[in-house]
Amino acid sequence: MKKTGNIVMGILFIAVGLILGLNAFGITSINIFFDGWWTLFIIVPCVIGLFNNYDKSGDIIGICIGVFLLLCCQDVLNFDIFWKLLVPIIIVAIGIKMIFGNLFGNQGNDLLKQIETEKGTVKTKAVTFSGSNLDFTGEVFDGAKLDAVFGGIKCDLRGAIINEDCVISASATFGGIDIYVPAGLNVQVNSNSIFGGVSGKDHRNSPANEHTLYVNATCLFGGVDIK
Repeated sequence: MKKTGNIVMGILFIAVGLILGLNAFGITSINIFFDGWWTLFIIVPCVIGLFNNYDKSGDIIGICIGVFLLLCCQDVLNFDIFWKLLVPIIIVAIGIKMIFGNLFGNQGNDLLKQIETEKGTVKTKAVTFSGSNLDFTGEVFDGAKLDAVFGGIKCDLRGAIINEDCVISASATFGGIDIYVPAGLNVQVNSNSIFGGVSGKDHRNSPANEHTLYVNATCLFGGVDIK
């Protein structure tokens, strides 16, 4: 699904470029710069994110903001109303997400605390304005905490020894985290995202898989990709 999203965005950019080029040579006179045209760069990625991301809340907020801005540009709504309502709406949306996200518990958080208390085998990696590759090939993996701020982390579990359920706490702020998982491992995601999200629906869970990887993700203008 992520590839499909990239293809759609690529086609959009190519179409805009071709139209601008044809207009420059006088072959066409198509006006694509309608009032608020730039809001499409907010709306379209968020719509694609609805199909790619596990957590839809950030994409829904983005779509609402984009549509609201477009209507303001079209003089259907007033910008003064938008700026007055923007912060309250985002705060309320985050509050609702936090309430319902914690109302039913979070097995990943519980498992992470258990591993830290009983085993102390949780690996920690934080990057800022840089990148890091973590390869757990041949190692027993129980859990990890990953934090990427304006940077990227690659976490490879494909060769790891996984004897029981495990967990990754991933935080991406203006950055990205790629998690490579073996085919014989189920993945369960719990995420809180604003203008970002967790993707990776190409990975298929199966009842025959013995163990589960719990991914607790927090994304702020960043993303976590499970591959």
